[in-house]
Amino acid sequence: MYFHPMDNTRLAIYERLRDFFVPAPILDEIFSQEDDFAVLLQSWEELRELKYKEDEIADQISKTIFKELDIEPDYQDEDEK
Repeated sequence: MYFHPMDNTRLAIYERLRDFFVPAPILDEIFSQEDDFAVLLQSWEELRELKYKEDEIADQISKTIFKELDIEPDYQDEDEK
């Protein structure tokens, strides 16, 4: 099975943001809207160019998502592990 490189990039970003407790329904909405995903990807790439590590990028973007949507991270999944 062949995956387009962008599919791998999308999946990697999605998983990293889930690691930082961004709820799946919110990510599903962002990733289903090409304009929203383009903004997310551009931000991700800009932080990468500034030599941020993957964890730092995901942390910064997740904080922005929480702030913009005025929600709190749900750490409940982490407690269940």
